[in-house]
Amino acid sequence: MRMPALFIGHGNPMNAIQTNAFTQAWRRLARDLPTPRAILSISAHWYVSGIRVTPGARPRTIHDFGGFPQALYEVQYPAPGSPELAHRVGELLAPAPVTLDASWGLDHGTWSVLAHLFPAAELPVVQLSIDETITAQEHDRLARRLRPLRDEGVLVLGSGNLVHNLHAYAWGRPAIEPYDWAIRFESSMREKMAARDLGGVVAYEALGRDATLAAPTPEHFLPLLYVLAQHGQNEPVAFPVEGFDGGSVSMLGVRVG
Repeated sequence: MRMPALFIGHGNPMNAIQTNAFTQAWRRLARDLPTPRAILSISAHWYVSGIRVTPGARPRTIHDFGGFPQALYEVQYPAPGSPELAHRVGELLAPAPVTLDASWGLDHGTWSVLAHLFPAAELPVVQLSIDETITAQEHDRLARRLRPLRDEGVLVLGSGNLVHNLHAYAWGRPAIEPYDWAIRFESSMREKMAARDLGGVVAYEALGRDATLAAPTPEHFLPLLYVLAQHGQNEPVAFPVEGFDGGSVSMLGVRVG
């Protein structure tokens, strides 16, 4: 069975241990998914120079944040890795150089979502880094090489946020309505995805000031491109999770296939 590809807006790390509208939507989404053979995760939180992939058989749970309750640091997601999938990713991305990086594991962009999608932590998980040295267009071309994975039973999972501006986030304040620029940017991207104008999504910076505010740094937006790049001809694009957090973080989820 051909696997879908998913982009999840992961938002606040506390979503890993909370039950709210977003995490409930993730669990509903999981019930509609075929069971993958393995998962390839592209997380906003592994944004480094070069292309790297986790090769370990037992990737560690990384708590890559600060200032949160102790309960969050105690979370473990003991999923197995897959050296086989790591090497397969390297084969598909060739001739681009891919480094097998055993120093990394599963960061919270990955496990905070998988804790709800696949709470048993039984499926093999491999992480692929986001190369900070290349353009969105280059990421798109690179990601297209991963398309065979869907027919090999691999779930390609992108974890980030379509809108992610922590400087404008309502830290410690009551919930606020999303900013006008955040709504405009998300709406524009949704329209392009629904119309299968994937090139327009890749060229998101053309939206000017709205794009600058919505994605002041690219790492949370780029995982979306890896998911959209898996799109096949005439496949549906759906939005199974919706909403904003703190006024400036889009929690939109995108399903391809």
